[in-house]
Amino acid sequence: MMTNDELVRSWAERPGRHICNLSGGKDSTALAIFLRDKIPQLEYVFCDTHKELPETYEYLDRLEAFLQRPIIKLNDHRGFDHWLDMYGGMLPSPRVRWCTRKLKIEPFEAYVKDETVWSYVGIRADEERSGYTSTKPNIHPVFPFKECGITISEVEKILELSGIGLPNYYDWRQRSGCFFCFYMRSGEWVGLKERHPDLFELAKAYETERGGEKFYWRQRESLAELEQPERVEQIKAQHHIRLELERTRRPDQPLIELVGAALDAEDDDAGCDICHL
Repeated sequence: MMTNDELVRSWAERPGRHICNLSGGKDSTALAIFLRDKIPQLEYVFCDTHKELPETYEYLDRLEAFLQRPIIKLNDHRGFDHWLDMYGGMLPSPRVRWCTRKLKIEPFEAYVKDETVWSYVGIRADEERSGYTSTKPNIHPVFPFKECGITISEVEKILELSGIGLPNYYDWRQRSGCFFCFYMRSGEWVGLKERHPDLFELAKAYETERGGEKFYWRQRESLAELEQPERVEQIKAQHHIRLELERTRRPDQPLIELVGAALDAEDDDAGCDICHL
C-alpha cells in the first residue's frame, strides 16, 4: 500500500498540466504547501475578482514567497465591476450567481483551454461537500486531502509549520472571496464594518432600488438597515450565544471551526464551494 507521499508523486507522473486553484483561504493554501515538493511542475492560479480583502492579497503574497513560484492571477482586465455593468447593475444572488461563472469558472477554463489538466482541490477528508467539478472533459479534479485523509487539524499544522499560519480574517469571517458576498452572514457584515469601514461603505453603495425592485446583498435587509447600532448589538449578542453553544457541544474543536459553525447557524444557505476552498 502506497504512503501519502508516494500516492501524490504517482499523480505527478500523469501526462498533462497540473494546477492548484487558490482562493486565499486556509485549505487551498495548505494544499499548495502540501503539494509543492511532490509535484514540482504544479501551477498556482488565483482568479482575482478585484474585490478581495486586503488580508487575502497579503496572504497570497506570503504564500508566493514560501512557494518560490509565481501565483498566476487571472481576470487582469475584467473584474467584478466590469461584469456588474454587463448585467445592468443586477447584483449576484443565490439564484443568479453570475459572479461565480464569470469571475471564477470561465477565466479558469479559458486559461487551461483544451489541454489535459489535473485540477487539485483543497476539500478536506472531514468535509461532506464535493466542490466544483468542471463540465469540460479535459479538466480532471483531484482531491489530495480526501485521498490522504487530511482533516482540519492537519491543515492547521501544515500552515503552522510553514510559518504562514491562518489568514487574519478568520477571526471574524468564515470564507475567502470578495469583501462583499450574498452568502455572508450577519456577523461577517458586522465584522467588515468594524474592521474595514471603507469597504463596508463601498459594498453599501452597490445596493440600489429601481422600478420597485431591490438589489441588496441580503434578501431580508439592506446594509443601511443592518448597520444601525441596535441591529449591530443584536447580531453580536446572537453570535456570542451561538458561539458559546458550539463551545459546549464540541469542546475539542479548534476555534476556527467553532466560529464557522456559529456563523453557519444563522441560516441554511451553503456558501459557494469555489470561493470557500
